[in-house]
Amino acid sequence: MSASSARTGNTTRSTRRPSETRPGAPIRPIRSVADHRAALAEIERLMHARKGTAEGDRLDVLATLVEAWEARHVPIEAPDPIAAIQFMMEQKGLTRRDLEPAIGSRARVAEVLNKRRALTLPMIRALGPLLDLPVDVLVQAYPVRVPL
Repeated sequence: MSASSARTGNTTRSTRRPSETRPGAPIRPIRSVADHRAALAEIERLMHARKGTAEGDRLDVLATLVEAWEARHVPIEAPDPIAAIQFMMEQKGLTRRDLEPAIGSRARVAEVLNKRRALTLPMIRALGPLLDLPVDVLVQAYPVRVPL
């Protein structure tokens, strides 16, 4: 070690928070992207913790903090209404024929699902409960292909 470095000491500081480096350190609020990344890394490390243990409790608290931070900082846009309908049809094992009471004839169902006809308010009111979709997802604007 040189004489000058002995006088000045170590001038490099860690940018990590204490809770990032030591498992079991106090949990702190997530205030930045770096804090978020550190919390996600800690969650990954704790992913197989048993419920009711100290590590399991730590996992629950960290997951809650991350969820709250992401709700404020990482907004999720509403899905395309037709994509949401198709997803829920697949999840529920429904066919196009099952949508006929809510949308109309077989041709009308095809037009809506192929984005050649927009959803109407009566269709939206019927599809919401049928597919367990919130109405605010179904009323989103989406491009409709106009035939030439």
